[in-house]
Amino acid sequence: MTFHATRPASSRVPGPGESTTTPEPAAAATVDTAHVGDIVGALGTISRHDPGRRGSLGQRIRALLVIMGPGLIVMVGDNDAGGVATYAQAGQTYGMKLLWTLALLIPVLYVNQEMVVRLGAVTGVGHARLIFQRFGRFWGMFSVGDLFLVNALTLVTEFIGVSQALDHFGIPQYISVPLAAVLLFAVVAGGSFRRWERFLFALIALNVIVLPMALLAHPKLDETAAGIVPQFPGGLDSALLLMIIAVVGTTVAPWQLFFQQSNVVDKRITPRWIRYARADLRIGIAVVTVGAAAIMATAAFVFQGTGLSGGFTDAGAVADGLGQHGGPTLGVLFAIVLLDASLIGANAVGLATTYTLGDTFERRHSLHWKLREAPLFYLGYAVLIGIAAVITLTADAHVQGLITQGVQALAGVLLPSATVFLVLLCNDRPVLGPWVNTTRQNVVAGVIVWVLVLLSLALTAATFFPGLTAVQLGWGFAAGAFVGLVGGVLIVLHAQYTEQAARIEAFTARHTKSDAYGGTTSEAWLMQVQHPDGSSLSRTERKAALEQDRTRWRTPALDTLPRPQFSALRKAGLLTLRGYLLLAVILVIVKTVQLYTG
Repeated sequence: MTFHATRPASSRVPGPGESTTTPEPAAAATVDTAHVGDIVGALGTISRHDPGRRGSLGQRIRALLVIMGPGLIVMVGDNDAGGVATYAQAGQTYGMKLLWTLALLIPVLYVNQEMVVRLGAVTGVGHARLIFQRFGRFWGMFSVGDLFLVNALTLVTEFIGVSQALDHFGIPQYISVPLAAVLLFAVVAGGSFRRWERFLFALIALNVIVLPMALLAHPKLDETAAGIVPQFPGGLDSALLLMIIAVVGTTVAPWQLFFQQSNVVDKRITPRWIRYARADLRIGIAVVTVGAAAIMATAAFVFQGTGLSGGFTDAGAVADGLGQHGGPTLGVLFAIVLLDASLIGANAVGLATTYTLGDTFERRHSLHWKLREAPLFYLGYAVLIGIAAVITLTADAHVQGLITQGVQALAGVLLPSATVFLVLLCNDRPVLGPWVNTTRQNVVAGVIVWVLVLLSLALTAATFFPGLTAVQLGWGFAAGAFVGLVGGVLIVLHAQYTEQAARIEAFTARHTKSDAYGGTTSEAWLMQVQHPDGSSLSRTERKAALEQDRTRWRTPALDTLPRPQFSALRKAGLLTLRGYLLLAVILVIVKTVQLYTG
């Protein structure tokens, strides 16, 4: 049932010539005209001119149902074929002893994805376009190149998942893979954002079967609770580090940043709806965390004490093993979960790539366009899906296994680079204005980047020096944490010193010019920082003034903004990070081949 989540009529009668709605200006940076208009979702529509105020809980819930989508889809898409395989491998190999990694990743997910929600709603353009416009072609290709590499491999894993899932029901891959490719293209190329989102919501609803699946595995509460405590089963070696990085990579992947920002833009979510988009993200994180824990628990408790414990090969073998040791129903449920996850993941990863292509080449890239109106957008999606399907059909089981195991770890290793550019964009005042990161958000983001770098450093050390003990690696982590702490304190002190002056300078520069809201904006700005008698505003009044300023701020045309200048130190740091990550990628590939070949 579709409804219009419009604001209830006001009891106040508008004066002569006064509009009954408050239009919100479009971001001047927007390049695709399909990205401006009413919010159209699977469960309803919100007018572009809706002021966003909701009185009752029921009205807020109806608005949330319309806006809900980008956060939920990107998070459930996170539990794709590679995610299902990785969580099942963690459970089959280590039981519930790596459950703590999921708990620690919850704040990582929220911090990273909340930043792209703000970027998308405020700027009206995708992640790739922002990187190209603000940092130039070199750094744009640097960032987008990583995305295309990982996304291409990830799409192959999605079709491998489809093949393995339907093979459990006796359907050969030469039938299942082409059918899946045709279905995915048909849904995307329908020229209707609403129909596409409804299809994804139907797949997400099917994902609820992970709960009865986990219950059929008869999970033990004490073992599950013990898994929340950080631990390194069997000692901290390169195999365990690769597993942890794979869990990180499948839970917080670079494609999620690009997909969610572009999908927020494509759904036409604007700053006044950001609080609802954040709620959508929280719901998605809850769903993905519960789903991942359920998959891990299913493999952990069914295979416990059997000959298959620690003997992971692929997700298809997990389904067969669950059917053998847990009963046919359990095997069927896991195969359905794998198929569902593969279709959601392929859809989202494919769109993340074609959204990025449209951003990069400034072509139409919206699900609102018909096939004939945006042929390159849909052609790009078809080519991506087709290539991934062909690779899946032609690769043998050995190559498929290497790709499935390696792609998640690659995503984890490349994530620091993507997060660095994300943080830089969220501190770009000409782009985000009053929506820039706070010092607290920057500290959390910095911790995330540094922890990921330390994990990849540990993997590098363990691969080069396999004789390293857990104690030696632990001392390495401690030294790295100390370096990060000292650097973080210095950065925070510098940020606190400059933040207030920068805010005042940015606000003053913006409000001393005429704008689309009418009135003398320099006077309007003075009214926001002090009362007419010259007295300062209270904390509550300043917060209300900032909220008002945030609501009406949209990013100017990107071509009119001066690019941020990289200092020699920052440029050297980024190049060093890039060089190291290239080395880490090579080592991940080497270690994956070693583990897979024994």
